[in-house]
Amino acid sequence: MILSESPKSNHKTTSMARKGLSTLFFSSSKTLSSSNSFPSSSVPSSPVVHKFTESMMEENIQIAELIIKKWDSESSSASLFHQRKEAKEFLRCVKDLRRAMHFLVSEHSASDKLVLAQTLMQIAMKRLEKELYQILSANRDQLDPESVSGLSSDGSSNSEDEDEVEFEEEIKLAGESISKVEREATNAMSDLKLIADCMIICGYGKECVKIYKLIRKSIVDEGLYLLGVEKFRPSQIQKMNWEALEHLIKNWLNAVKIAVKTLFTGEKALCDQVFSASQTIRESCFTDITKEAAINLFRFPELVSKSKKTPERITLLTELYEALSNLWPEIGFTFNSESTSAVKLQASSSLQRLGESVRAILSDFESTIQKDSSKATVPGGGIHPLNRTVINYISKLADYGGVLSEIFADSSPALPESYFESPTSADGSIPATSVLLARLILVLLCKLDTKAEAYRDVSLSYLFLANNLQFIIEKVCNTNLKLLLGEDWIVKHAKKVRQYAANYAAMAWNKVLSSLPTSPELSPEAAKECFRRFNAAFEEAYKKQISWIVADGKLRDALKVSIAKKLVPAYREFSEKCVVILSGEKNLELLVRFSTDDLGNYLSDLFHGVAISDSSPSSSSRGCIIR
Repeated sequence: MILSESPKSNHKTTSMARKGLSTLFFSSSKTLSSSNSFPSSSVPSSPVVHKFTESMMEENIQIAELIIKKWDSESSSASLFHQRKEAKEFLRCVKDLRRAMHFLVSEHSASDKLVLAQTLMQIAMKRLEKELYQILSANRDQLDPESVSGLSSDGSSNSEDEDEVEFEEEIKLAGESISKVEREATNAMSDLKLIADCMIICGYGKECVKIYKLIRKSIVDEGLYLLGVEKFRPSQIQKMNWEALEHLIKNWLNAVKIAVKTLFTGEKALCDQVFSASQTIRESCFTDITKEAAINLFRFPELVSKSKKTPERITLLTELYEALSNLWPEIGFTFNSESTSAVKLQASSSLQRLGESVRAILSDFESTIQKDSSKATVPGGGIHPLNRTVINYISKLADYGGVLSEIFADSSPALPESYFESPTSADGSIPATSVLLARLILVLLCKLDTKAEAYRDVSLSYLFLANNLQFIIEKVCNTNLKLLLGEDWIVKHAKKVRQYAANYAAMAWNKVLSSLPTSPELSPEAAKECFRRFNAAFEEAYKKQISWIVADGKLRDALKVSIAKKLVPAYREFSEKCVVILSGEKNLELLVRFSTDDLGNYLSDLFHGVAISDSSPSSSSRGCIIR
């Protein structure tokens, strides 16, 4: 409502109006800082000076009336801030009008000019409200930090196949475009600050903030919507299938970086710039604009953490934790006021819940390994399916070593003392992830020991252990597990593989080796008996082991060489000596069924896991490999 003087109004009414304006002005002035107030001590006591000051204040009102009424929002639809010189003049006369009102209220409250001044102030504030709305609306793109960031990144994306002149020209044009956007954004921010400062100092901060919040909140909400951020109820996440939830998680991981690094930080910078005159107002604005959206954004990981906890979900849960943890310093810096503490609290809660979920999944995973009760043996002593599943899973966990160390920093699992000689961190402690993964592997190895007991043939159980431990070592050496477990772990367990292999060889070939005589002197009958025992023992060992498996090529070759080194020279010495003793015997070839080359050929057939159609050692040689 615009107040004006009326010549027909009675003296009582006019006095009441003046009194009301005086009260209103002093009330609105309470929000002003002392530096912006017109100090009473500056009012001169000299009648001449006082008259001069009064005359000057009235002149300020007259000048303000000319300029302000020119830009009356009801009579002028043009934009004041398109004419920056006139805009500055308008703001200057509004400040002069404010000083004049201060003077009249404090020194001459009965002045007829006070009602006019208040009316002019209302007209000016309506104009500034309109300008504020227009600038915010017209510069949505320029003041949208996400869009400005996008334009900046797009400017450098040109085809490498374009020639250098065209490339430089496009870079120049892109630079000009970016400069134009930045220039427009700078001008808009400057204009908004001028309006906000003026409205706040004149006691119209509430109206200014209301318009600012309305438009900027819609921009932030729209930005998050375009990033694919939705609001979910816990029941929706619980009922969602894993494929759909996985898609949402990956989308959130991309969105949260843009939201924190660009959208929220940019909005805070804008609030700080526009409302730099008042910390209370800028904090209030930023809180009301971003708080609801930010809490919803940071609540999503917590909702996911409460969904079904299965081993395959751990990688994405870990990625959610890592993303929030990496952004935590910026979250803390951006939402650093008491009014935005709920945002930090939500982000912290999500981090905590994600950590709890990861720890719970790995605890359940360890229990699952321990509780595995399958009795079936793997044919040929090959790699157990449990081993493949567990070690592949553990090797994937190694890719998240840093995050898991953070998650398990205060709850590191236990291991036997002196289990590790390396690796250690800078402070000499063992990284939590190293302990965690080493423990899981240790649990797996203990379970494999139990699985080995299911084999009736003890030598095959040792081959099974050698196979499976070698498989684990290879996985460690070819993944990030090597960095986390260290060389000492590898050396220690490689030694165990060699011990398992030696135990296998001793038990599997002991009967064959013991069939060869230890005495240098043999009678013809004793020599014949030795050949018969050796033939039978070798055939039995060969037929049994032809279907056994050694999955690792290096281990397979090492076993064959080890067996051949013990067997072939001993057999050569025996056969060469006994052939001389039995040189007069008829059908000697039926008795001496194997040459030393034959033994090498038959040993080369072993450990491939597939029995050949004629598995008898008496069949023809397939080529000498070990001699």
